[in-house]
Amino acid sequence: MSTLTSSAGQSLKGFRGSLLDFIDDPFFSPELQSVRYIPDGLMVLENGHVREIGAYEQLKDRYADIAIAAYPDMLLMPGFIDTHIHYPQTEMIAAYGEQLLQWLNKYTFPTERKFKDKAYAQTVASMFLDELLRNGTTTALVFAAVYPESVDAFFEEASHRNLCMIAGKVMMDRNAPDFLSDTAESSYRETKELIQKWHLQERLRYAVTPRFAITSTKEQLQLAGKLLQEFPGVYLHTHLSENVDEVAWVKELFPECGGYLNIYDQAGLVGDRSVFAHGVQLTDAEFKRLSEAKSAIAFCPTSNLFLGSGLFKLEQAKSTEYPVEVGLGTDMGAGTSFSLLQTANEAYKVSQLRKQQLSPFKALFLATLGGARALSLDDKLGNFDVGKEADFIVLDMRSTPLMAFRNAEANPTSVEDLADRAFSLVIMGDDRAVRATYIMGELAYERTQ
Repeated sequence: MSTLTSSAGQSLKGFRGSLLDFIDDPFFSPELQSVRYIPDGLMVLENGHVREIGAYEQLKDRYADIAIAAYPDMLLMPGFIDTHIHYPQTEMIAAYGEQLLQWLNKYTFPTERKFKDKAYAQTVASMFLDELLRNGTTTALVFAAVYPESVDAFFEEASHRNLCMIAGKVMMDRNAPDFLSDTAESSYRETKELIQKWHLQERLRYAVTPRFAITSTKEQLQLAGKLLQEFPGVYLHTHLSENVDEVAWVKELFPECGGYLNIYDQAGLVGDRSVFAHGVQLTDAEFKRLSEAKSAIAFCPTSNLFLGSGLFKLEQAKSTEYPVEVGLGTDMGAGTSFSLLQTANEAYKVSQLRKQQLSPFKALFLATLGGARALSLDDKLGNFDVGKEADFIVLDMRSTPLMAFRNAEANPTSVEDLADRAFSLVIMGDDRAVRATYIMGELAYERTQ
């Protein structure tokens, strides 16, 4: 797409379509007031950032001289944000028949062994990132493998695509195969080197990544906490209270600790940049502590259902008494799809099984601004506020014959009418609904069929 130049010598681009984003959390604010919907909108970008959005008719004269990419009857949304995913598990999606602990030993650990080979890791990282873009995911919090080579390969591929990605080397010094085990000291040293190499390079960020309490000694967790003190801008990314058998084993390994979360807390790992995947078995006291610490939970419904781990208490995380930031995670490859639309679909069903309701706008909030807040990136990503980085997607609500039949009419003109259309997108949509993905205003993926 050609661009023209503003008087300040900076490039401008325009995108026309139905604009949908969120300006507040619909779990806590009136839902329709949390949604920003412009049925025929124009988004103007300047050097990859949002310069202005508004109704096309109101802005068209002001920007008459810039090139505009028009997406009639398409929905333009901020890029999806995946708050928990494993890139080394890409090739083992849909591995049959086990629950968490058996699944790790039978499938995951043998697969992750391959990532000592950087060339192999690079191949998988490339495919993984392309698959994210094809599904409309523009930012993710990612587990690499135990090998530093796997982190280098991932960040190099993410850098080539100018992506905002967060990742880290897995730390495991017990209860894992020898070929996947490090030591407390080696994991500290290698992680420190990786942080110095990659954190805040371009759009990349680092997460200190102990796999979970079962595979880390107390010494390793304490050294992970030391890294958070030494580099206060990095993240903590781990698993928490996913599976009943896991929680029972954790109690055996740490009998002196007052619960699973407390193990991390004693090591200094529970803070405002800590993201805990799953949280299916959390106690009331643990929800309260996560709220106090301003930590976040990655809700991974397809994985929780696939491994039989249980039903996440979203309503408790989003309670007014002890609210916790929540984003959606695909948790590939225990998760069953790269698509956050399909993940939202399963989140709706989990809520139904818990006798709760997850509206389409709440689901889409979790996939966008909610995810950005969970990752402390909402100053840069998550909606179309002026100045934010323009990672966005173009969604086709008629992407399949059935969806076209379901949504035969033109895009609605009101937020109230949009709710039904958005719900059909959440329930029926997948990668086919993603017409295009833009990174900092540049086309990164376009569906050709």
